[in-house]
Amino acid sequence: MKKNLIIFGTRPEAIKMAPLVKEFQKFKDNFETKVCITAQHREMLDQVLDFFEIKADFDLDLMKPNQNLYSLTGDIINGLKPILEDFKPDYVFVHGDTTTTMASSIAAYYSGAKVCHVEAGLRTNNKWSPFPEEMNRQITGRISDIHFAPTKASKVNLLLENIKDENIVVTGNTVIDALLESVSKLDSVYDSEIENLKQLVYKNKKLILVTGHRRENHGQGFINICKALKQIAEENPNTQIIYPVHLNPNVQKPVYELLESISNIYLIVPLSYPAFVWLMNKSYLIITDSGGVQEEAPSLGKPVLVMRDTTERPEAVDAGTVILVGTDSEKIVAETTILLNDAMHYQKMSGLHNPYGDGKACKRIVEYLINIDDLKG
Repeated sequence: MKKNLIIFGTRPEAIKMAPLVKEFQKFKDNFETKVCITAQHREMLDQVLDFFEIKADFDLDLMKPNQNLYSLTGDIINGLKPILEDFKPDYVFVHGDTTTTMASSIAAYYSGAKVCHVEAGLRTNNKWSPFPEEMNRQITGRISDIHFAPTKASKVNLLLENIKDENIVVTGNTVIDALLESVSKLDSVYDSEIENLKQLVYKNKKLILVTGHRRENHGQGFINICKALKQIAEENPNTQIIYPVHLNPNVQKPVYELLESISNIYLIVPLSYPAFVWLMNKSYLIITDSGGVQEEAPSLGKPVLVMRDTTERPEAVDAGTVILVGTDSEKIVAETTILLNDAMHYQKMSGLHNPYGDGKACKRIVEYLINIDDLKG
């Protein structure tokens, strides 16, 4: 029996790793699987664990007010040391591009465990965009033994970095597994947040869902975003904009100063994962700087405008389900206006195939681990 340690620390990681935890739990004769959370995010992480009914075996509980990347990186590596030494996992699973991912991969490498990188191979090849995620992902990629790439394009990125073909598995993205499971559960569970949202959403108005939090957009970027949203709201009174505002003061300040007085813009607190999925499913289009939403929304038939100048997820751009608008106010307004008023353009974009998977990524990962004899090289 092989030992697995699955490590994550933020809400997006938890969402994408939860279905993998559940899949491994089906194979208790093959694997002893334990979950470690760093709690890089705390409350939002706990909400996801509750929704997917997952209990952490180890909790580093590292979240602190105004924490910085220096201390967080060191705390994760030091916090994992006794866990790795005691449990002695054969495989350590990390996800994506967070500081938890990068630091955990280093700690796992130090321990001698094989590092398995879920959602491997995404690249912008610009170390400052997104910051620090691009370098977190690249560092993890250099350390990892097995690379679970979500798409063929991600595999090509890895091959160009001299990763061996036999150590790369194209699986689709686990976020689609999580999304499809979540949508199927929402009708059968009571959720007070969703009930409150039902009172907020107007059925006779086109709903635009907005999310934004990325560091590179802090400052003038968020001012430009808010100016664009204000213009969209004022020029389209039959449109409703709902914006769950990230708790970071660098986001809260410009958003509330510029948008709080607009009658058809609703600024609300951050939502739990099930409530966010419900709202995403009810939306007409989504404006975001989130990586995960770029992957999820096309499965729900929702066009996405991405408020970033670069993306490590070009497949959606190539497929036409996503349009990059950056923080250019004029471009945000122009692309939104087209989607609101050109029904044919909207239908074409919303009806396209999602390039990120079919909801069976976790099954492919587990099957690979069951069948593998040994890593080659």
